[in-house]
Amino acid sequence: MDKKILDQQSQYWEKNFLSKPEMFGLEASKAAVNTLKTFKKENIKKIVELGAGLGRDTLFFAKNSISVQALDYSPAAIKIIDKKIAEHKLTNLVSTKIFDVRKKLPFKDSSVEACFSHMLYCMALTTMELKFLNSEICRILKPEGMNVYTVRHTGDGDYKNGTHISEDLYENDGFIVHFFSEEKVKKITDGFNIIDIEKFEEGKFPRKLFRVILKKNKIIF
Repeated sequence: MDKKILDQQSQYWEKNFLSKPEMFGLEASKAAVNTLKTFKKENIKKIVELGAGLGRDTLFFAKNSISVQALDYSPAAIKIIDKKIAEHKLTNLVSTKIFDVRKKLPFKDSSVEACFSHMLYCMALTTMELKFLNSEICRILKPEGMNVYTVRHTGDGDYKNGTHISEDLYENDGFIVHFFSEEKVKKITDGFNIIDIEKFEEGKFPRKLFRVILKKNKIIF
């Protein structure tokens, strides 16, 4: 695997965020709408959003009274989110940080109620990096805390199209996507119970995705 190719993705996303500040639209993702119901049911009021992108889901959660700490590795994306939360007067509910999720997450052990990410896991991340991310999320979550994430799965129309990079990573139109099987989901979830692996579709193409709902194992001393 050529690490340079994966690292260059950050520059590609930065360029696209700057030139297309509404590239994903203004409406919340279907994943966020469904996950809000999950969080309300579990009485979760504070979350960490990893790979927040342009903030459409960040704003959605905040408008529904959930406090969000939004992380993204694109300075342009964070700048756009900051502008949006100021315009919508949501600065009391949202904080932002430029951050690369391949590094140790900037939160204390067992301090976070829940994590949410929409298509972060299917970015240009290797399986090893995904396992590390999973271990970090497990570390920062409280016992029985939740991690909800979405990924494009191997039934997606773009799977095996474009340039094969490595593993199940393929490059299409400049974007590298990591496609997931259910087996891969199970392979990277050490420390969690899998509550659900839900199939859904999004967009006109459509993209075919899993919404994975995990709950951290309860620690008994």
